[in-house]
Amino acid sequence: MKSHFYAYISKTRWLQRWGLKRNVVTENVMEHSWEVSTIAHALALIKNKYFDGDLDVNAIVVAALYHDCGEVITGDMPSPIKYHSPEITRAYKSIEHQAEKELLGLLPEELQQEFSSVLVQANIPQQHHRIIKAADTISAYLKCQMELSSGNQEFAKAAESIKANLDKLDQPEVHHFMTVFAESYALTLDELLT
Repeated sequence: MKSHFYAYISKTRWLQRWGLKRNVVTENVMEHSWEVSTIAHALALIKNKYFDGDLDVNAIVVAALYHDCGEVITGDMPSPIKYHSPEITRAYKSIEHQAEKELLGLLPEELQQEFSSVLVQANIPQQHHRIIKAADTISAYLKCQMELSSGNQEFAKAAESIKANLDKLDQPEVHHFMTVFAESYALTLDELLT
């Protein structure tokens, strides 16, 4: 059986994020997925090392890598629309779930069970999902900060809202990451090297 799965998800490079805002620095879903995966990796390790966690770090990283693949079918729905009302949120979550199932169906049958645990969001353990969601939120915060540092005030309210959401999280690994790593994202390469 030939499969179009990887060819299909490779198209995430053409899906631009933050579609309702003017962007100084564009970001596509593929780039975003990589960043969320690296942050989720750090969060899971921090949780295990400093906060008595017992997380399967590798499973979290793999699930984070695939967390937005369904958007190759649905497109990137901006958060203000996705969470505008409970009805829209429910409808969009249903569409996302259907897209994940359709992507899963593109894989050879022998691989579908393994992929189901990382591709279908409903099958990801809750503790893994919390880490990935936190990494996704940190990624959004860092994007806002990048835009603001480039003079783009279009992201000011989003930055405030996302930072407030991060501050409310009862996840010490998130606060640790923000304290230890987040400020460095604002530095230029020259500043990082010196």
